[in-house]
Amino acid sequence: MLGRVAACAAVLFVWPICTRTSDGDGALPLAEIVMVANQAQTIADGRHDAEAEKQPQLPQESAALAAPGALVRAAEPSAPIAFHNASAVETEPFGLDAEPVMDGEILAKWDGVESQIEEENQVLARCGDGNSWCPWAARRFLSIVNDGQARNGRARVGVINRGINLSIVPTTDLVQWGVADHWSTPLETFTTQRGDCEDYAIAKYVALRAAGVPQQDVRLIVVREDAERENHAVVAVRLAGEWLILDNRWLALVRDREMSRATPLYELDGNGVRRFVDPAPLAKLQQARSGSAEWRSGS
Repeated sequence: MLGRVAACAAVLFVWPICTRTSDGDGALPLAEIVMVANQAQTIADGRHDAEAEKQPQLPQESAALAAPGALVRAAEPSAPIAFHNASAVETEPFGLDAEPVMDGEILAKWDGVESQIEEENQVLARCGDGNSWCPWAARRFLSIVNDGQARNGRARVGVINRGINLSIVPTTDLVQWGVADHWSTPLETFTTQRGDCEDYAIAKYVALRAAGVPQQDVRLIVVREDAERENHAVVAVRLAGEWLILDNRWLALVRDREMSRATPLYELDGNGVRRFVDPAPLAKLQQARSGSAEWRSGS
């Protein structure tokens, strides 16, 4: 999906990303994505799918939507939460150093998205004053934030990952927008209920921040999937000193060191874009860490 990406040296690369989606442009890498596609419309219609019934602790969406004030409180940081253990913190995902990207297309795209996110935050804030009309996409997005806000630690991250995965039908930018590369903000994605990997990742990044995850503990990550020779966007969250990976292709939370067959490229957050220094395929990084388990994408 990230069409042309620029490194610090301002050398442009053309990288297809997220091309294997359910719209017929390619085979899906995991069976889970089929479940996501099948269940997304059910959730969008306001009905609870069978998976949601298995988790009775999940607040009913209708209750969240009936209390606009609660939604705005969900978008505000909660009391401090121990999302990382200061005695055993991995500074960056995958244990790699990163350096700032000062120019190039990826920085321009991220700057544009962040500006639009600020505008959308004003819409989300108005949804809680009780006097303003609130778009359905904003109410649905904030209901997921609210569900996450009601939990702590791994449960918070898992509820947000699951809620966003099941709310979006995987669709390429070419099919949805008629262009090779389009980065959507959360409300744009929730309006169309369609998107590709970076659209899922942007929505999760914003939702996690709104639910109270500290800025220093969440990143949008771009990796190069070596076998498929394409880029893929995910989100990394630091919890108990370790980084967990949130992927749109499955519901499980995976430790960064349990990934394989991919090379970390960039991390994006409120401080801009950084390029991982001397990245190696994750399979090689694993070999240098004792007790690591191999993760397979299933593609």
